[in-house]
Amino acid sequence: MLQPHTTTIPPRVSLMAAGELRDVLTAIEEGKGPRAVAALMAIDPASWTAIEGRLAAVIGTDLRELLLKSAGGTDAAPADLY
Repeated sequence: MLQPHTTTIPPRVSLMAAGELRDVLTAIEEGKGPRAVAALMAIDPASWTAIEGRLAAVIGTDLRELLLKSAGGTDAAPADLY
């Protein structure tokens, strides 16, 4: 029996989520933790999936580790951050 041809579209980062992620990084740079958390919470689930996939593929890490390192937090391994 023939299987129907399906194309899986990889998750994409929405323009709104890209702006929110930029706001997160700016807030962290300015030391405004609550503002960074609010911007993170505004990112939609599909964009989260896309962001995580792109980070893993491009720099080999997850968002939590990247944010902690950018804030001067830790050099801990990803497993140590959970």
